[in-house]
Formats: sequence, C-alpha cells, structure tokens
Amino acid sequence: MYPTNAVSKIVPKLRLDSIRNQILAFAVLATLIPSLSTTWLSYSQNKRSLEEKITSELQTVSAETERELDLWLKERLYDLRVFASSYEVTENLDRATRNESAGLHRLNDYLNSVRDRFTDYEQLLVVDRQGRVVATSTAPSSSVTMPEGWTTDINNGNPAIGTPYWDQLRGRVVLVTAVPIRMTNGRLLGALTAKLNLHSVDDILKRFTPGPADALYVITHDGRVITSSRSGSKQPMRASLGAGTVRTLVERESTTVRYSGLDQIRVVGSLRRVQRLNWSVIAELPVSEAYNQIIRLRNATILIMTALLLGVGLIAWGLGLLIVRPLNRLSQAAGKIAGGDLTGDLPPVRGRGEVAYLTEAFNHMVVRLRQGRDALARKTEELEHLSITDGLTKLYNRRYLMDRLTAEILRCRRHKRVFSVLMADVDHFKPYNDARGHLAGDDALARVGAVLRSATREDDCAARYGGEEFVIVLAETALEGAMDVCERIRTRLAGESFDGIKITLSIGVAGFPDHGDTPEAIISSADDAMYRAKREGRDRAVEAVRKRTRAAKKQA
Repeated sequence: MYPTNAVSKIVPKLRLDSIRNQILAFAVLATLIPSLSTTWLSYSQNKRSLEEKITSELQTVSAETERELDLWLKERLYDLRVFASSYEVTENLDRATRNESAGLHRLNDYLNSVRDRFTDYEQLLVVDRQGRVVATSTAPSSSVTMPEGWTTDINNGNPAIGTPYWDQLRGRVVLVTAVPIRMTNGRLLGALTAKLNLHSVDDILKRFTPGPADALYVITHDGRVITSSRSGSKQPMRASLGAGTVRTLVERESTTVRYSGLDQIRVVGSLRRVQRLNWSVIAELPVSEAYNQIIRLRNATILIMTALLLGVGLIAWGLGLLIVRPLNRLSQAAGKIAGGDLTGDLPPVRGRGEVAYLTEAFNHMVVRLRQGRDALARKTEELEHLSITDGLTKLYNRRYLMDRLTAEILRCRRHKRVFSVLMADVDHFKPYNDARGHLAGDDALARVGAVLRSATREDDCAARYGGEEFVIVLAETALEGAMDVCERIRTRLAGESFDGIKITLSIGVAGFPDHGDTPEAIISSADDAMYRAKREGRDRAVEAVRKRTRAAKKQA
C-alpha cells in the first residue's frame, strides 16, 4: 500500500492534469528511459570493445617482439656457427694449439676483421676445451665469464647462452654466447665465444612500441630489466618488477594484467617468454592512457544527456498545447528521410497556416534532396573515375598503379602467388613528337594506351607511368605468360599506322618475388630490363635479372 500512497501524493504535485504538462512528462520520460538504456549499453559495449582492443594490441606487440628476439638470437648463433666453421678459425686454431705463432696471429686478425664488420659483437674470443683464451679480437679487453654448463653444451654440439649482465668497462648490458669449433673430421678444438651488445634488441623494442605512452621492455626470469624501449640497454640492470607481479604475468602469459609498473603507476600489460634466452617481453600501457577514451566518452555522454533533457523539456513545454496530426506525419516522413528513404511525399494540408507551409516546404525539400542525391552520386562516380584515370590515354594513373601494385604484393605474399610487371617505353617518341607536334604526339600516346588496354585482361592494371612510359600489372601471371603478353602487344601495335611511321615499344619484364618484393624494387627491376631492351636494339621485350636473396647477400 505504501508505494501506491506515495505515487498518489506525488502525482498531484506534478500537475499532470494539463495537456502541456502531460506532454512534457511524457517527453522527459520518453527521452530519459531509452537514452539512459542506450547510453549504458553503448558505454558497456565501448568499454568492452576498448578492453579487447587494448588486449589485442598488447598481445600482438609482445608476440611480435618475442618472435623478433628469437629471430635475432638465431641469426647471431647462425653467424657464429659460420665463423666457427671457417678455415681461418679451425686450421689456425689447430696450428695455434701446436704452438705455431703464425696460426695465432692469423686467428687474431680474423676475429678482429669479423668484429669490425659486425657491430653486434663487442668482443670475439676463441677458447680451448679447458676454457683458456687462445685468441681474441683487438677490442678493449675485459673479463668474460663463460655461460654456466658451457662445456656440456659445446661437447654436445649445442650453443651455450649466458645470462645478460652489466659490462662496467663498456657501459652497456652484454650477453655471452659460444658455439663449438670442430675440425672436418669432427674433432672438437674449442669454442668461439662472443660478447654481444643489445643495440639490435633496443632497435626492435623501439620499432614495435605502438605509441609514446606505451612501453616495451625485456626482463630476466627474476624480473630484472635487461633493456627497454625508453632507456635502452645502456642503463645498469637495477630496475626490476616485484616477484608477485612477475609470477602473475607468467601464469597469465599472453593475456593482459593490471599491476603497478616500474614507475609505481598503474599499468595494463602482457608478457611473452623468449624460451631460448630465458627472457620475457612485456608490453604495457598506463591505465590512465588506456581508458582515457572511455572516460571522455562517459563525460561527453553525461553532458549530452543533460543538454538533451533540457532541450526536450523546453520544446515539449512550448509546443505541447496541441497534438497535430500533420506534425506526426512530418515526423514519420523525416524519420524515413533520416534512414535514407526519399521515395515518399506528404499529402497536402488544407489551409494556409504554418503546418501547410511546412508540409509544402518539406515536400519541396524531399524533391531537392532526391535530385541532389542523384546528382551527387553521378558526380562522385565521375570524380572517382577521374581520380584514378590518366586524362590523355584513359589508362589508370600512377597513383592508382602504386596502390594496386602494393595491394597485389600483399595478396601474393599472403597466398604465395606470383604476378608480373611490364615497363614499356615508346621508342623514338621525342623525335616523333618534335616533328609532328604535340597534338600528334598526344594522339599517338592515346592510341598506344588503347592497344595496351585491348591486349590485357580486366583483372590486369594498365597505367601511364609518366610521359611515354607505361606500366602493366599482370595478375596471376608468371614470366612466361608475361612474355606472351608482350608479343601480343607488339603484334597489335605493329598493325597500327601513325602517319606512315611505325611506333614500337621497348618492354622490361619483372616478376614477383624473383625480381623484387616491394613496389619500388619490382618497378626498378622492370625499368632496368626496359633500358636493356633499348640498348639491345629497341622493339623487344627483355626479362629482368633475378635479384639476389637476402641469405645470398649475407653469405657474400
């Protein structure tokens, strides 16, 4: 009974007996209830979406960094194995163990030359099976502590990896690694040991840090910071996370955790372990920065709700005297227009009052909107076509070509497919253009563009690269097919007459990935091939020279 009595006492005080107040109360409730519900739902969804985004970003960053660090270690160990298997190391170490000074001298020179060429190595040493230093590079000498259990690893043919520590002499964090040195007959001579700096690790962290507020750092198993994206590896390993925090991050690896960071501020972070190094990568972001967007959204929502309630109340109070059906029809029609429906018109209203004028103006507005929508659609389509088309040849322009080429490289790289690029240049075009005038030259370029367009498929991209140069991207086409397309183009162009003069093309052909794995690289390969075609007599197609792989470059 109490709630009923309370309501009965409140209702008379609201004076809901008048139509104006009824409309006002209805408008406030109709605005407040769905707005609060929608706002809360939107806030919850946005918060959940933001949390998922933060989690995904931190997990992705930490995972990519972990993969890069593992790759960095593999490359360093691979280099050391290559150096250890070198004749300069095995033969000269064998000579040095027989007390031949020439072998020791050559071994020192070799270590010094390697260190000069590879900046990741602070110092290179050769130790015998008992751990005695036989040779060292000419870097400033400092004590080197071999990794724990290194003799067992080396005897088993495995690399030995130490624990990072602060090198006082060099003023940076270093890591000691060693690989076995064996003769061709399998006899173990000793170990090639390297004291690695972490410059490359610092660069990896800086490269993968998403933004200025984010932080990436690498820690040991007990939480000591080895290097970070902010201070690098030139700071002593004094900062560390608490044992409880490290344990929680490890237990919830690849998920996000809130904790107090190194600066004692609340952060959200994700950890990934680097197994071979016994390190862990942590990507973190301050909580205040992570949820700044949702806080702004909450404040803006409160402000909008307040303004909305105030506006609705004033409008309902001023216009709540009468309920006019034409206004309802206007409201319904406006809702259709807001949803994109411009097909309907309102029936005319009798009289010459404000509602009649508003209805007439509304119908006129719908007609104008319909006309404007159609005109805008046509204009947009024309502008889109003009923005990607060369005005003279009607081929695609250079900007569209580069976008298309970038997309094609990403697609083929993801699906392990191939495609080809043709770079064509009109032979002797300048003399032709000077002799017959620019109009004739423009007409010749337009006809060449028509030939290129007719000789390629719809899935291909024929574009004017600049001047009298053209580029064609042949999707899903290997080099053999590309050479066939070149011959088809040359044949069709030979059938054209340009004021009694034969126009020919010099064409360079390059394929992905053999001749480049970036837009600039593959166009450069095709361009080089095109100039070879010109040097070899023009009116021909020449295949690009295969680029060396990264592995081949490293071995060289």
